[in-house]
Amino acid sequence: MADRTTLYTFGDCALCADARADLERRSAAYTEIDLRAHPERIPELLKLTRGRRVVPVIVTGTRIEIAPGGGRAF
Repeated sequence: MADRTTLYTFGDCALCADARADLERRSAAYTEIDLRAHPERIPELLKLTRGRRVVPVIVTGTRIEIAPGGGRAF
């Protein structure tokens, strides 16, 4: 069974939309966490990014992609 993916986004971030579209194009199962809607999850993101306030962040299993293709600070 493939690892589930978590996508951290923030509001209307275009780079986040691109990451979401890429996951959907690959038919990847994922959970999206919009940090604007769920600010209580920001500490979790900061732990993954070692304090960087940037999105998108994609976590699949033990692999963490921080701002692939560029990023947007929030």
